Amino acid sequence: MAHIGILTSGDDCPGLNAVIRECALCDIRGSDHSFVGFVDGWRGVLDRDTVDLD
Repeated sequence: MAHIGILTSGDDCPGLNAVIRECALCDIRGSDHSFVGFVDGWRGVLDRDTVDLD
């Protein structure tokens, strides 16, 4: 099982909505992925502080 987390820098990013949508659609199609959110942005990545998203 893969854990997927998407972290943005808060600036404009053309195409990011399409990436997030496709990740969600892949999960709906039955892939064996789970999604996590990072607590407090980059600090969460560095501290491995995540929250499972359902």
